[in-house]
Parts: sequence; structure tokens; C-alpha cells
Amino acid sequence: MKQKEGPSLNMSLLEQWIGRQEVVEDTITIAPIRGLSATLDRADEYPQVGDSLHVPWHWLYFLPSPLASELSDDGHPKKGGFLPPVPLPKRMWAGGSIDVLELPKVGDHVKRVSTISDVKSKSGVTGELVFVTVKHEIFANARLLISERQDLVYREAPVAGTPAAAPKPAPVNANWSRRYEATPPLLFRYSALTFNTHRIHYDRDYAVNVEGYDDLVVHGPLLATLLLDLLRRERPAAQLRRFDYRAMRPLLANNIFSVEGRLEDENDESLTTLDKSDDGAKQLKKSKLWIKDYEGLMTMSATAFFVEE
Repeated sequence: MKQKEGPSLNMSLLEQWIGRQEVVEDTITIAPIRGLSATLDRADEYPQVGDSLHVPWHWLYFLPSPLASELSDDGHPKKGGFLPPVPLPKRMWAGGSIDVLELPKVGDHVKRVSTISDVKSKSGVTGELVFVTVKHEIFANARLLISERQDLVYREAPVAGTPAAAPKPAPVNANWSRRYEATPPLLFRYSALTFNTHRIHYDRDYAVNVEGYDDLVVHGPLLATLLLDLLRRERPAAQLRRFDYRAMRPLLANNIFSVEGRLEDENDESLTTLDKSDDGAKQLKKSKLWIKDYEGLMTMSATAFFVEE
């Protein structure tokens, strides 16, 4: 079937965004922490000034706040600000990595320095794709706390008859598993906590009739948050050092899904690095984590590296 002709990509223009920076400051306050705890069904103690912030709960801060008049039809801010004006209609958070040097604390005044580190294009069976890589560095009192990479992908609207990428079954050897229902209230709460106005998460008519999904779409960052929440529940002494995650396929609302994982063999060859912390060297541990949808298919995969007291 002939691919529908998409918008023309001026990569020379888009590559001019490489190196562009944005600096945002914020304070680690209590209200977002309480809101996310409730959203994740956690009966946590009331946060106190000086408490460490769990990763990736820093996504509750440094939130963009465009004026209502600055929003596009899809709910995203209009293109051409910090992010390059990619002329493709669908934007997704494809994955990324987080390196933790030190955890932010409640009450900290923090600064995030964001840099567009790469913009590149690729042609696939679904048409043109543009990948934008953003590097975030979070500081408190000039100390680097977190270094993060986020991968965004822009793509054309789906064309009827275009073959989809083959789905990947989820692993069957989980040691840990928690079941959730992707309800509209869950999506609404997370959208509110992150000031996310992308309509695919709350406007079912738009998600189905404009963007071509079968239902509302669960936020990629929410899924990544649930993966690390599983690790925290199963290994409460874990101190995260690195988290790599990748979105595999959309997870749709109004379905049951499972957050799963396992601890990898401690003789894994990738665990040759020792964590150099103030209290000496600690052996890194590794966990594989994933999201399984109601069909048994993997929608997000991740690897967490951590040490334990």
C-alpha cells in the first residue's frame, strides 16, 4: 500500500535546536508528594522537610505552564519554543535514562538545566520519524543531583492498512507483580499532578477519533513511576543509582495491567562496577522491570541498578 505523503521535514532547521538550553527553578514542596502517594495507593507518612524525594518523583516539579492561548489542538504547548517545531502530529515519550548521584530533599530549592542534545530523522513502515533527545541536569546549591536523558519521538498520523510493529510478549519469570486497572481517575490524577494537558490522556473522543487509539492512553512517565514504585515496595532498602526504560507500545485505559519484575543474578557480568559512596564501596544490584498489558504483551521495559544498605 502506498504510504500517505507526510509533511516535509526541514532537518537543517530542526538541527539548529541542538544545544538550545532552558533553565527552570523550583522548590521541592509537600503537596505534589502527597498527591502522588495517594495516586499510587500508598499510605505513606506525611512528608517532612529534609526527607529524600524518590525517583522519578522529580517529574512532579519544573512543570511547564504555558498560557491557555499557547496550547495546540492536541493540548501540547504550541511548537517552536524550547523543543524544535517538528511538523509531525504525534509526539510520544519513548524512554530515557536517569543517573542518581544524590536525592533531592523536601524543602530544597532546585534548578534544572535542560539541553537539546540531538535531533535526527528516520523513515519506517509507519512513515517519517523524528527523534529528539533532551538532557536534564538537576542541581541543589550547585551540586549535581540527577542527570537524565529523555527520548521523544514524533511521527505521522497512522494510515489505514499500515502494518504495526510486531508486539513482544512480556516475560513469564517475574518474581514480583502488582495488578492495576488503568481507570480514567488514575489518568486524571496523574495529568493533574504533572500539569499535562495532552488530550489523549483524558479526552476519549479525541484520542479515538483524532489520534486513532482505541481508548485513552496511559502516560509513559506514569508507567515508569509504577516500575520504580514496584522496586521500592519489594526492595525497600534499595538506593537507586541508574534507571533505563523504553516504551514498547501504548497502554490503553479501562484495562487491567501488571507491573512486574525480578532481581537479576548477582554474578551478572554487567555488575562489575562498584558504587563509590561516602560510606564505602557497595556492590551494584540489577533488576529487570516491565509492564504487561491485559493481552500479556510488554508495553514498557526497564532496568534498575541499585545498592542496598
